[in-house]
Amino acid sequence: MPSISLSPRCTRRLHGAALAAAMALALPAAGWAQGNYPSKPITFIVPAAAGGTTDLSGRMVAQALAPVIGQSVIVENKGGGNGNLAAAQVKRAPADGYTLLMQYSGYHVISPHLSKSQTWQQNDFVPVANLVSAPQIIVVRGDLPVKDMKELVAYAKAHAGKLNYASSGNGSLQHVTGAMLEQQAGIHMVHVPYKGTGPALQDLLGGQVDLTFGTAPPFMPHIQSGKLKVLAVTGKERLPSLPNVPTTAEMGYPGVNATSWFALFAPAGTPQAVIDKLTADVKTVVQDPAFKKKAEEQGATADYMAPKALGTMVAGDLKNWAGVVKSANIQAE
Repeated sequence: MPSISLSPRCTRRLHGAALAAAMALALPAAGWAQGNYPSKPITFIVPAAAGGTTDLSGRMVAQALAPVIGQSVIVENKGGGNGNLAAAQVKRAPADGYTLLMQYSGYHVISPHLSKSQTWQQNDFVPVANLVSAPQIIVVRGDLPVKDMKELVAYAKAHAGKLNYASSGNGSLQHVTGAMLEQQAGIHMVHVPYKGTGPALQDLLGGQVDLTFGTAPPFMPHIQSGKLKVLAVTGKERLPSLPNVPTTAEMGYPGVNATSWFALFAPAGTPQAVIDKLTADVKTVVQDPAFKKKAEEQGATADYMAPKALGTMVAGDLKNWAGVVKSANIQAE
């Protein structure tokens, strides 16, 4: 076979092309991902069982976000450990924007004051966007012989230590709200913790527990059917979806004031370009009139908040809830 002789100029061109190809192959995958993010499905890790407001909020946003980003958005429930299991999973995930924490405020700003064995810190995550906000409501089983807050307090005093309330876990916002009511009203109830709002709701419907505190979305169908009764809203204003239900302040208990928020966080180190893309697309979804209407019908408020504002809110809530947990003497399990 005859040999082929190349000129020095051709040789330099070939060497240059080979070097460029080698450099391209050597670039980190994250570098390529930033340019065409997202190029594969995104997963929301939810720190609670299916059926609660964190889960419902995540699924509402995931469904609306998918066509905007052009990729599927998967919702994965990882309940247990007062939110720690989900947070630990996202903390360990690659910081590439494909695994996000669909977080509940109670876990993010209350749990750190309770658990000495917590496996994550605030700086393990970066804010992406707040999605939905909602006050707690006080809900009782349909056959409990009370029709308002005053009758509930009277019933609790007449059945001291026998009235029980469910929560989504020890140290959850529901637990803290129950403790605040006990303090404000001078009553004693038995706290029954569950691994999420979904299981707590099922036992409330089944009559195994007497009442619970929680955001409205998972309870609305059962309130409308008459299986559950709602006695009060723990926010500053009445809910448009429950206009006839008074606030706790109206019923004489202004100190029982608890509102939840539900937000997306990414692992620390996620490229800023990815965070910017995510928060811009989430803003498009959350500020859409159809999404706002759907959230309102569920007893929540579409409440987009950019990363910096969300970070400021988290810092303030961490400080405020520390005092509540201390005064209520809430201990970790």
